[in-house]
Amino acid sequence: MTFIETRGNDGVKPAEVSFSQAILSPSASFGGLYVPRKLPALDFDFFKTHTESHYKELCRALFDRFDVDIDRADLEAALARYDAFDDPLDPVPLVKVAEDAFVSELWHGPTRAFKDMALQPFGYILSSLAKKRGEKYLIMAATSGDTGPATLETFKNAESVKVACLYPDGGTSDVQRLQMVTEEAENEKVIGIRGDFDDAQTALKRLLASESFKARLKESHTELSAANSVNFGRIIFQIVYHIHSYLKLVARGEISMGEPVYLVVPSGNFGNALGGYYAKKMGLPVEKILIASNVNNILTDLITEGRYDLTDRSLVQTASPAMDILKSSNVERVLFDKFGPERTKELMDQLAEQNRYTLSPEELEMLREDFDATFSSDEEGRAVIASYAERGYIMDPHTATCFKAYEELRRKSLKTIIYSTAEWTKFSPTVCAALGHRVEHDKEALEWISERYNVPVPKMIAELFEKPVVHDTVIDKERIEEEILKFI
Repeated sequence: MTFIETRGNDGVKPAEVSFSQAILSPSASFGGLYVPRKLPALDFDFFKTHTESHYKELCRALFDRFDVDIDRADLEAALARYDAFDDPLDPVPLVKVAEDAFVSELWHGPTRAFKDMALQPFGYILSSLAKKRGEKYLIMAATSGDTGPATLETFKNAESVKVACLYPDGGTSDVQRLQMVTEEAENEKVIGIRGDFDDAQTALKRLLASESFKARLKESHTELSAANSVNFGRIIFQIVYHIHSYLKLVARGEISMGEPVYLVVPSGNFGNALGGYYAKKMGLPVEKILIASNVNNILTDLITEGRYDLTDRSLVQTASPAMDILKSSNVERVLFDKFGPERTKELMDQLAEQNRYTLSPEELEMLREDFDATFSSDEEGRAVIASYAERGYIMDPHTATCFKAYEELRRKSLKTIIYSTAEWTKFSPTVCAALGHRVEHDKEALEWISERYNVPVPKMIAELFEKPVVHDTVIDKERIEEEILKFI
């Protein structure tokens, strides 16, 4: 399989690249992204064959269909990263929370967030490619809270790789921040910036496209790549769990093979939703993908009205900080799939130059064939957390945003898969407040919820509060390039 560019080709970069090239150098022409030239089709026999397959077996089968240039031995070693999850045989538990609602828990890995599902195997593959090529890489990551810890975890002490991780100072939960600033690996640098996630992601994309920055890196014999979902190496692993969750419903007898379901995805940067969209395009029986946002509801505006308008918008800090995003990178890949490279470039140029773009009525209709969207306030999220806690299920505030979409957007009585992107332990003060008990510190909140609701606090979370802070750098966003070059 080869990969092409969402904004067309500039005549300088290759018109098509391999999978390994796309993940090592993820910045495409005109600042665009790489996408598969053609998605593989999954037929009834594929789904039937893998109804009872364990997760790694399904991953292997999907990679075979994508036919990417990754050695089987490297893929096996990458998939072995799932052995460190809570249950290696079932890294993505599917929990029934209502008669027609099932929560796919994507957070049973080492950093307790869904980013581990893709970044754990992806990190191994990228490191292995760099080592085989005899090259050194700087991996950049911009995080709203979960990508950072997962990136640091997967690349810590990796040969041939250094990591620079950007996070918005004050814009993550305490646990997320501690997961980053206590990381002791010598090949990693964590940088807090005075700004929000969009500032961090904009800086990342600018540096990925900066020839002068890459030239400075090459002086140290270092190439540049990224761990954000701008990198398709992340996306390919995010397709798998949508298929896996569906097949688990079939295996349990909750649905029959071929019966459509709704997917409800809490979304900020749209990578998780894109994985569901690609799975649907490949043949997974999905009625529609329902996008759940917080009050930073730019995606709701796009999907319901066809407007992506940042002119009068400023980022609002919410109780679901990983979704505090206004510039959702992976929307571009959907626009490309729907409207082609020329229109995608036109829309992205308008966003860059005018801070907005508008779809035509016909384009909006095409988008709504696959998506619908709504958003929840913090107050609505807290009510959901409290309601389901009474039924014995504890969830984090990002997962809580999904239930308004589940209750209000479904037009058919179909089974629904809701994606839980983080464990409650990463946002314990918010969960604690929703349950009627206010505390000042995360540690106290963790202990209170654990004791009151008889849910364990994983060792990797409990230990954070005893670790020393290693990374205390906080800078203005204008100094990011300077700080990274100093690290290199």
